[in-house]
Amino acid sequence: MVDKNIYIIQGEIGTVVGAIKRNSRWNTHTPLDEEQDPLLNSFSHLKEILNGIKELSDVEPNIFLRPFLEVVRSEDTTGPITGLALTSVNKFLSYGLIDANHEAAAEAIENMADAVTHARFVGTDPASDEVVLMKILQVLRTLLLTPVGAHLTNESVCEIMQSCFRICFEMRLSELLRKSAEHTLVDMVQLLFSRLPQFKEEAKSFVGANMKKLKMRAGGMSESSKWKKQKRSPRPPRHIVRSPSGQMEPSQSTTLSNNNLSGGVPFIEHGSSSSSLAASDSTGSSISSPATTDSGLDTCSKATSREDLTDLEQSSSTATTPSTAATTPGAEPGRLDSEGRQVEPVQSASVESIPEVLEDRDAITEQSDSASVHDMDYVNPRGVRFTQSTQRDGASLIPYGLPCLRELFRFLISLTNPHDRHNTDAMMHMGLQLLTVALESAHIANYQSLLGLVKDELCRHLFQLLSVDRMNLYAASIRVCFLLFESMRVHLKFQLEMYLKKLMDIITSENIKMPYEMKEMALEALVQLWRIPSFVTELYINYDCDFYCSNLFEDLTKLLSKNAFPVSGQLYTTHLLSLEALLTVIDSTEAHCQAKVLNSTAQKDQSDTMIAEGEGSTNNSADTTTGISAAKKAPKKPQRFSSYLPDSQELMEIKTKKKLLITGTEQFNQKPKKGIQFLQEKGLLSNPMDNNQVAQWLRENPRLDKKMIGEFISDRKNMELLDSFVNTFTFQGLRIDEALRLYLEAFRLPGEAPVIQRLLETFTDNWHKVNGSPFMTNDAGFALAYAVIMLNTDQHNHNVRKQNIPMTVEQFKKNLKGVNGNKDFDQDMLEDIYNAIKNEEIVMPDEQTGLVKENYVWSVLLHRGATPEGVFLHVPPGSYDHDLFTMTWGPTIAALSYVFDKSLDDTIIQKAITGFRKCAMISAHYGFSDVFDNLIISLCKFTTLSSESVENLPTVFGSNGKAQVAAKTVFHLAHRHGDILREGWKNIMDSMLQLFRAELLPKAMVEVEDFVEPSGKISLQREETPSNRGESAVLSFVNWLTLSGAEQSGLRGPSTENQEAKQAAILCIKQCDPEKLITESKFLQLESLQELMKALISVTPDEETYDEEDAAFCLEMLLRIVLENRDRVSCVWQTVRDHLCHLCVHANESCFLVERAVVGLLRLAIRLLRREDISSQVLLSLRLLLMMKPHVLSWVSREVAYGLHELLKTNAANIHCTDDWYTLFSLLECIGAGVKPPASFQLTTTSSSNDTGAQSDSELSCDHATEVSLDRGYTSDSEVYTAHGKSRMPRSTTDVDVASSGWLVVGKDDLETSKTPPASSKAPLNHPLVNQYSLTLGQDLGQHDTKSLIKCVETLSFIVRDAAHVTPDNFELCVKAIRVFVEASLNGGYRNHDKKKSHKYDSSKSRVRKKAGGREKEGGGGTRRGSGRASSQRPSRSHSDDEEDEGVPASYHTVSLQVSQDLLDLMHTLHTRAASIYSSWAEEQRHLEAAGRKIEADSQTLWTSCWCPLLQGIAWLCCDARRQVRMQALTYLQRALLVHDLQTLDATEWESCFNKVLFPLLTKLLDNISPADVGGMEETRMRACTLLSKVFLQHLSPLLSLPTFAALWLTILDFMDKYMHAGSSDLLLEAIPESLKNMLLVMDTAGIFHSADSRTGYSDLWEITWERIVCFLPNLREELFKQTVIPDPVPNAPAEPVQPAPPAGRPPSPQVSPSPAQTPSPVPVPVPVVAPTEPKTPSRPASPQEPPLSSTSPTQAPSPMSQSPLILQPLASPLQVGVPPMSLPIILNPALIEATSPVPLLPGPRPTSPSDEVK
Repeated sequence: MVDKNIYIIQGEIGTVVGAIKRNSRWNTHTPLDEEQDPLLNSFSHLKEILNGIKELSDVEPNIFLRPFLEVVRSEDTTGPITGLALTSVNKFLSYGLIDANHEAAAEAIENMADAVTHARFVGTDPASDEVVLMKILQVLRTLLLTPVGAHLTNESVCEIMQSCFRICFEMRLSELLRKSAEHTLVDMVQLLFSRLPQFKEEAKSFVGANMKKLKMRAGGMSESSKWKKQKRSPRPPRHIVRSPSGQMEPSQSTTLSNNNLSGGVPFIEHGSSSSSLAASDSTGSSISSPATTDSGLDTCSKATSREDLTDLEQSSSTATTPSTAATTPGAEPGRLDSEGRQVEPVQSASVESIPEVLEDRDAITEQSDSASVHDMDYVNPRGVRFTQSTQRDGASLIPYGLPCLRELFRFLISLTNPHDRHNTDAMMHMGLQLLTVALESAHIANYQSLLGLVKDELCRHLFQLLSVDRMNLYAASIRVCFLLFESMRVHLKFQLEMYLKKLMDIITSENIKMPYEMKEMALEALVQLWRIPSFVTELYINYDCDFYCSNLFEDLTKLLSKNAFPVSGQLYTTHLLSLEALLTVIDSTEAHCQAKVLNSTAQKDQSDTMIAEGEGSTNNSADTTTGISAAKKAPKKPQRFSSYLPDSQELMEIKTKKKLLITGTEQFNQKPKKGIQFLQEKGLLSNPMDNNQVAQWLRENPRLDKKMIGEFISDRKNMELLDSFVNTFTFQGLRIDEALRLYLEAFRLPGEAPVIQRLLETFTDNWHKVNGSPFMTNDAGFALAYAVIMLNTDQHNHNVRKQNIPMTVEQFKKNLKGVNGNKDFDQDMLEDIYNAIKNEEIVMPDEQTGLVKENYVWSVLLHRGATPEGVFLHVPPGSYDHDLFTMTWGPTIAALSYVFDKSLDDTIIQKAITGFRKCAMISAHYGFSDVFDNLIISLCKFTTLSSESVENLPTVFGSNGKAQVAAKTVFHLAHRHGDILREGWKNIMDSMLQLFRAELLPKAMVEVEDFVEPSGKISLQREETPSNRGESAVLSFVNWLTLSGAEQSGLRGPSTENQEAKQAAILCIKQCDPEKLITESKFLQLESLQELMKALISVTPDEETYDEEDAAFCLEMLLRIVLENRDRVSCVWQTVRDHLCHLCVHANESCFLVERAVVGLLRLAIRLLRREDISSQVLLSLRLLLMMKPHVLSWVSREVAYGLHELLKTNAANIHCTDDWYTLFSLLECIGAGVKPPASFQLTTTSSSNDTGAQSDSELSCDHATEVSLDRGYTSDSEVYTAHGKSRMPRSTTDVDVASSGWLVVGKDDLETSKTPPASSKAPLNHPLVNQYSLTLGQDLGQHDTKSLIKCVETLSFIVRDAAHVTPDNFELCVKAIRVFVEASLNGGYRNHDKKKSHKYDSSKSRVRKKAGGREKEGGGGTRRGSGRASSQRPSRSHSDDEEDEGVPASYHTVSLQVSQDLLDLMHTLHTRAASIYSSWAEEQRHLEAAGRKIEADSQTLWTSCWCPLLQGIAWLCCDARRQVRMQALTYLQRALLVHDLQTLDATEWESCFNKVLFPLLTKLLDNISPADVGGMEETRMRACTLLSKVFLQHLSPLLSLPTFAALWLTILDFMDKYMHAGSSDLLLEAIPESLKNMLLVMDTAGIFHSADSRTGYSDLWEITWERIVCFLPNLREELFKQTVIPDPVPNAPAEPVQPAPPAGRPPSPQVSPSPAQTPSPVPVPVPVVAPTEPKTPSRPASPQEPPLSSTSPTQAPSPMSQSPLILQPLASPLQVGVPPMSLPIILNPALIEATSPVPLLPGPRPTSPSDEVK
């Protein structure tokens, strides 16, 4: 089977040969002898060879290529024939007929390159000629891009490229052809540079040799090489056309640019091909023939398949080829075809033109054929380095490598030089375009030879191009710059600085001619750079943190932020671009923060890579990111840093130092000494001056003025410094002129000769020394140096040049004859020096302008780059985010706000919001609360919530999308990052408040817990209808009348748009989820939580805008937040408590806010009592309620009553201390019974001025209970208690009418003292001064609210009935409370109603009026809200329920009856259980060794603490006006007195039972308690008397032992007497004598009346008894004792002398801690009369657990008790009762005795002024 490829070649031979024959026949009209024609001869020779082989590989490629290449080379063939030969060659290449692995392949390829680049043909017409040129391009492209192209040598590649360039830049050729050449070049450049990684950089020497060779071929003008000429002036026409016919010029302008239209090219080519085949010879057959496209498509698809085949044969991967075929102009097969016929008529067009064309090939490859190119590279066995045996000229062929790339790169760079006059715009553009491709394809930085070109010429040209006004060049150069700095900025530190400065100049340029697009592009370039990861960080670290670079990052940030603010107010792209750039920093920082958050959560354990501020990643990661340089060697570290990645602290120090350096530099530039001195002061230069250090500074600081440096170092005083300065240079190995050049660039040479001499001498000495003294003497060197300076001036100074012709080299040499120690210098050296100076001036700094100066600046920049200063740190992304963000957040947030505000475009708004969110995330991550606050405050402005009036708010907000977005963002951020919010809380809360006012908040947020409301909830927002909560119908009617007609109509309803807007607003707020702020507050950091609470508290409105509802709303939020945070409530408790104190205690009138505050306090208490750590503080805080002004407290009494009930029900078990119980019971009493709170809790008027704000618990000024407290204005809690213990607060001296109260006022002087405040020292009494002989507590009960009373009683019964809740801590308090309620409920509380009615009503009325008035002003009346305010007045909760307004309806009786019965039952329960309770306590305590105080269960304790007070309470209810209650109470009393437990009591206790319970009861019953119920009263009195006698008789025996028995008995007789006369019916008249008889008989039986010693046999008692009885029952004695004989009286009067005893035989019971206040009940109070020896009541001290407290209303001055006022002074005379005087101390009820006794008991008249009263 013959190889198919052989047939292909044979076919091509036929085609070419046919064409030649036809052509020759055409010319000569005679058949030519084929043998004579060398071309045809070689073809026939080839045919024979092919016929003789089976496999193409059997012959060398050269053999079957030679005939075709000869046709191409031949000058005699016409264009079409050359074209056909080229097509054939192209086909062989693209079909892969040349095997790259064949040993002769390299030679064949080399031949082919040579032939095609030197192709010659006879030109015909321009169009046909261009077709041939086109084919040449195509073959070159295929040649370079197919795998075999790798065999090309460096020289061939250069030739190929040069050919392409020639075609490209020949302006006479058609555009199509030129563009094709351009595309070919693009492909070629791409291929060549993408192969760069496969090339090694050879050793220096070899590179040098290699380069020279190439340069010779491609080099400078002077050599003859075409390539070089080409380079200098790529205007090849003059060498291109050597055609004899001279037709080429026109021809070249026709069809060349074909190849460039990447996608379309194949089609056009194929089109022409198909048509040309049809129209065989017609040379320019129409390219636009209609057939074109179709056939084009066909061929294209064919092409693809063919190429695939090719590739397969090449054993290279097919995957990429289809795309290749489609996209590139080079679907080669098509081309081969197409050129089949078009080549004939052109005569020998110059080869040289073609070669140039060739160069372009590379570039195309890159985009198009790169796939196959790469394949080829890798497919080739790389081991064979193609140095095959194929010999050409005896030298082996080396495949191309770095040298040709370097040369190509150099050439491309030279094309971009704007100062080269040969370079047209088109050429510069082409150069930039190809450089772009090169940089995109390869990583050039690794190749020093290429990098050198980049650093110098490339950057230089690019920066010069930035100032041209051609937009396309400007844009292209910006693009190349980006590629450079993206990949190579590590090597281009100062170049980058220069570039950015240029961009900044363009952006800020005020030049009117500067087009807007240029600014926009410059900005875009910046943005693009900023987007490079870690670019911004690198700017910061390499420039801002470098002493001698400008603060690029800072300046750019300023520039961008300034640029983001439109001056005109209109947003252009530039503004958005600037914003974009600023946001890039934010974006990347945010991404890093997110990543860190994820990392830290994912791997808590591997925390090492995360360094605190995010500065740092560890060194190894730094290494990997430093890019390639790091891979080769450890990264260089700039000297200014201590480590590769310095920390923030170090950077801050560098920046501070930099500021000082800049200041110092500025001072130096004015006056060098001053600058140096400044830096020494600041410690940056050592003092005294260190010359080396200063010299170094002068050298390295580029900001210094060179002229000043010159002056400073040349100063005579600084000779040593000059030496040090010269020593900083390294002159070793430099020729003297080179060294001098370096030296003179460092400063400005001064003008004076001696100074110059000094500077040059120092220089030459140094140079001579380091270079090993090359001259005879130092002076020789000096002279030469001077000569060089003179030469420089002569050659380049314009003024000099005007006068004379510049010297020649001969003159220069002549001048220096014999100077070198009488010998001559080396002449070659002098010549070199002369040329160097002539060609390049030594530039004196600050002297030149224009290009010379630019060159100077550039060379300085390059020098600096070569020093260690040029080290550019690559840092891992995210390294210094913390610092960057600190610098950028301000401008960024300002710009974002501005854009957000001004823009209407949704995408931009969205972008701004995203920016805000990211800033928030970052500030949260780094804990920058100031940033976050700033952000929230800005956003709050945009929500319009605070700026809009409440009335319009729903509409405005609902219809403003931007405001809604802002609101959602604010809340989203607050939810997410609330932890770092501080100041911003205030703004958020203001917004919330506005939403509340506008009724846009979700319902759940405005509903709050309430105790009284049946639903348990109450809305903070006013309902629009008058509420039923106590607001009278009349009022709402008045409100309705006051609304003007206009307002009425205004209320009809808003428009539909407004409705929709409001709905939108409500929906938006719902999505904001403001409630989450409260519920999530438990996750906030403490500091943020405290700020949030402060913000809520601060909303307590000021006077002008005082709005209760607002304050109430904030208060509610505050309380909810406290409850959410109950786990750490101790941290915030004080704040909350102070706020509540401020609201409650300072309130002068009752209002909704106070009510909410009170309810809030109780709600907190209920929830927080479960927490051990805080419960005591919470309970203490309940005292706030007791400090409220009484009328305010009574207004909220119902809330408090219900709240306390709830509190005790849920938490009674958590209250363990007497103080706390004391607080609670005091509260219960104040609320339920209207008791005035204890004085210690009342704020004095002085301290209650509202401006003092809240006081802490410990600061309450408690009516200055002690004098100590007067000094400091507050009293600690403990002091308050001790004060209670030491001094009893006296009762008010004004409120009670003493006459009606039945008190005896004993010394006038007591009244005087009662006006002065007590001092604890003077008031040692430790006991509550309760009048124990009264049934009442003597408390001044104010009006109370019935429902409150009922609730309090319910609460009390809850405690009493559950044994667990009765504790030693609260027992006595319970007892006292019960008694207070008994007093309050007496007679159903009638006495309170009259006062209460007026008081309640006024307050609620005035409140409504005041508020309504205030609203009118505020709302202007016309709005819905304004008018709604008056009618929807908050229901004033007047607790004097409507019942109380018209008398007292029946229902009330049943209720109050119930209360009284409950109380009776409670007292009875306690009474019966007391003994067992006490004994169980005593038991418990025995187990606890170290108990604080003893609990005794003996009868004595029980009596004082429990039984006696309870009996007094029951007895008091026996005096109730309601018969039912009285009867029940009497029954209970009887049961209680006769109960078994009481039998244990001893005589003294029983005696006090009479004195304290029964006698007062009987006294009270004598009053006309219930006028309506006469019969009932009789019965009550009768039962009471019976009870008295029963008790007397039952306990007669113990009573007899009492010394005071006689007095007791006489008192009983007194009562009998009174009761005889009390009733109107006969009931008592009958019952009393019966009882009396009964008692007398029993006593007689007991022998009490008998006395053996007396004369009569009867005792004195007998006498006294009858004397008394005779007064009212004269006949009784006869009835009972007719037979009795009275014996003579016995002389010694008292049977047994009795020691004087305290009134009840024991101290008054300490358990009742009364608060003496008005006692409106007209009860006669029994007063004990004691013997004169007893001036004080002894008693045990009150133990701290049971502080007896007393109170007085804040206005009354307490009176000290220096002596017990209850003890009457001794009687003036003994009792005159018809018997010898007795010295018995008799306890009497003076009020009764006085009423009936004939004997006056008191010596003087009794003062009865109603204002006086003593305890």
